[in-house]
Amino acid sequence: MADTYVLVHGAWHTGELMEPVAQHLRAKGHTVFCPTLAGNRTGDDRSTTGLADAAASLVDYLHQHDLKDVRLMGHSYGGMVISHAADQAAQRIRRLVYWNAFVPLDGESLNDLVPPHYVALFDGIAAANNGSVMLPYPIWREAFINDADAALAEKTYGLLNPHPYKTFTDPAKLSTPLAAMTLGKSYINCQQDTALPHSLPWHPRLSERLGLFRLVECSGSHELCFTDPKRLADAIEQAGRD
Repeated sequence: MADTYVLVHGAWHTGELMEPVAQHLRAKGHTVFCPTLAGNRTGDDRSTTGLADAAASLVDYLHQHDLKDVRLMGHSYGGMVISHAADQAAQRIRRLVYWNAFVPLDGESLNDLVPPHYVALFDGIAAANNGSVMLPYPIWREAFINDADAALAEKTYGLLNPHPYKTFTDPAKLSTPLAAMTLGKSYINCQQDTALPHSLPWHPRLSERLGLFRLVECSGSHELCFTDPKRLADAIEQAGRD
């Protein structure tokens, strides 16, 4: 059965970087969209773009393209954004799919959900770069894309773009807890993902906030979109189907 997917990228990424995954889903007959959120577009002001702006850009995208019955997938930071989209445009969404993604409670920021050493690091980077942050390469190599060889790690790092730090510090504003939403929900957990330490894990620490949800697990790192896009597409399809 052909379904409609919207793949929402994480921090430092663009929608274009999700295209290899989208191509595998399209090959199976699905319709797939890969928007780039406000704050990660060329020319966006990284010093002022906040979480509400990024969420509004996604909701606007759903309306502008008149998308309905959407399987809405969010990666990492993208989980913060799709959570807001579900709160504001639930009538257009069939299922939420979180891929190693943040699942906020009302009033929580992304920085509330990561280890303190990341907050201290990004505070310093943002202060020196007018409110934008880049992920240092050693963290990318060892914790984000640990299943890649050095050449792929370096190539993909060069594709990243500065990210607006305000989206990490702004609190979520959700009128309904995600666990109380009647939408279908799924969580994809890549088992070698160490972008968050396994002592402070994505799953089940964050996934269980969804209430009733489907768990899909596969091997891979936080950046499976680069290292094995077909495997990720298969996991997204499994997570997104009725």
